[in-house]
Amino acid sequence: MDYIILDIEFNGRKFASDLPMEVIEIGAVRLNEALETTDVFSSMVKPVYFSKLNSFIKKKTGIAQEEIDGADGFPKVIGAFQAWLNRSDSFMLVTWGGEDLKRIVFDTRMHKLDDAYWMSVYYYDLLKGFLRYKNVTNDVSVEAAVADLGIEAEGSAHRALDDARMTAEVFRRVFGNLDWDRKQQYKDMFSNSKERRMVKNAVRAMLSQKTAPQWEKVVEHYLDGKVDLSDARKAAELREFFEAEAAKVAKR
Repeated sequence: MDYIILDIEFNGRKFASDLPMEVIEIGAVRLNEALETTDVFSSMVKPVYFSKLNSFIKKKTGIAQEEIDGADGFPKVIGAFQAWLNRSDSFMLVTWGGEDLKRIVFDTRMHKLDDAYWMSVYYYDLLKGFLRYKNVTNDVSVEAAVADLGIEAEGSAHRALDDARMTAEVFRRVFGNLDWDRKQQYKDMFSNSKERRMVKNAVRAMLSQKTAPQWEKVVEHYLDGKVDLSDARKAAELREFFEAEAAKVAKR
């Protein structure tokens, strides 16, 4: 099986807008079972919205407007990327966090393409694997992980292929400590990390008060006025998260 180290860049925005952020660059490194680099993929993507890069993105990535203007659109690039992925008999994506695959899924849907391929592939979140390896809880950037492991950084941070190469170096270094049972497939999330953290903290607070955790009390005392639960999907997701947290506590 090959390991595909994936990184994307997307065009964040400096102001509130209902228009979506979009993938503007895809970079990937293919590693064989011996963790040797056998191939790379790199492509710019021309966005539909916010086609003019703002100053923050230009400074952060170093991507020039001309590179974007001359790039192919997402449907053509993602088709080429899928064809490149399928050169492997079998593969697993490796990402630093869950945002990269999420953005690909969102752009696939925005362009009214079939998302079945991306919903079916397995990926491993190396950020979480690294945090478990270091026994820490606060998220770190791949650049910080590279520095922590004493790896000599090469290339430019916040360019997709260079970041994928750096992530590959971290992957090689910690490979033997990764729990492959934690591989996963993309799952739509209707709540965000802040909301889930509020539920987790509510469970802890109730336990510290020697009160049995109950979902209705969490909603009334900790979420009311702070989290909009009008979306039934979000409410169900947060309740499921609550039940999982409460079950963890019960096992201790």
